[in-house]
Amino acid sequence: MGLALTQMVGWGSTLYSFAVFVDPVEASLGASRPQTSLAFSLMLLVQGLAAFIVGRLVDVGRERAVMTSGSLLMGLGLIVQGLAASLNWFYAAWVLTGLGMASALYGPAFAVVTRRFPTNFRRAIITVSFLGGLSISVFIPLSAWLIEHWGWRTASCILGALHLALCLPLHAWLLRAAPSASAAASASSTPKAAHSHGMTLSFHLRGPVFWRLGLAAVLVGAVTSAVPPHLVSLMRESGLANDWAIAVPASIGVLQVLGRLVLYVGERRFNVHTINLLAPLLIALSVLALLLGRGHVPAALLFALLYGVGNGTLTIVMGTVMAQYVSAAHVGALNGVLGLPQALVCSAAPLVVGLLWLPARGYTLGLLLLLTLALLGVAMLYSAQRRALSVKT
Repeated sequence: MGLALTQMVGWGSTLYSFAVFVDPVEASLGASRPQTSLAFSLMLLVQGLAAFIVGRLVDVGRERAVMTSGSLLMGLGLIVQGLAASLNWFYAAWVLTGLGMASALYGPAFAVVTRRFPTNFRRAIITVSFLGGLSISVFIPLSAWLIEHWGWRTASCILGALHLALCLPLHAWLLRAAPSASAAASASSTPKAAHSHGMTLSFHLRGPVFWRLGLAAVLVGAVTSAVPPHLVSLMRESGLANDWAIAVPASIGVLQVLGRLVLYVGERRFNVHTINLLAPLLIALSVLALLLGRGHVPAALLFALLYGVGNGTLTIVMGTVMAQYVSAAHVGALNGVLGLPQALVCSAAPLVVGLLWLPARGYTLGLLLLLTLALLGVAMLYSAQRRALSVKT
């Protein structure tokens, strides 16, 4: 549960609190929305660039140093934001924060639990992600409250101090005595992991299973990154009153946790490969619900349910499929290779959907694009599954 707590603080104080800080930062620094948005894009880019080396370091047993440093960098980044006297310092703050996020959030955390619980890594990952799913519900109101009572600069420093006082010592304490790469690989009981033991990283990177899984992750990731910035507008377009248009998106955090709870309870009762396909399929169905029920409140509510549960389970699926179908021994680096393409796509997707919005048709074209991407992602994941399971062990 210690890692789960650091994930909640990490996601909530950075990715989700950014939106709360935007308005006061712009007013204080005289910045425009595109200028502050550039800081967010820089964070995503840096996070993607650092993902591979972070994954490699975790794979060779340097997880304690990596994640402890990640907490330090996130803490310093948020403190620098609070002290920023210009836009350049604001950008520097989010470059530091992006490096910290690459080193301490889901990517390295999932690789760590895969190494430490090689025979039961999927349930361990679900456990770690429970509190992470609630981060949006906790830290958006917390950040708003801190800003209202002490101002954005002090609020940012308080969030940074939380990393230094809580997350850093937790990572330093919890991640002692990392298992060796050979021990983690040989302990794995998955057929694919056993088959791939001893094979090099370059061998796996050349394989069709890795690239199909990678394409699935990028395609579905484009959908889940494009939706959040437009959620409130999508809900209003579906006929929800303003209060409900804000409340329904806020409920998605709770629905994510519900999806992970269902996965935790049901994964031993159902075929794991079917569950893996169900997660991105729920994302596709949620977009379809908005398309077919445009302007109708029940469609918006159905979307929130499908998207929330689907996104909650998708985090687990995309955090485990590399270990299941490619290699548990190299999972950190394999996921790290995808960091940059995912960062580029995730930063571009919201903009593309916004550009496709038309006064007469609303988000129809954007939703059609997202539905196509989600269905292609499902197809790529299914293809990778079939290829991986056909390999003789």
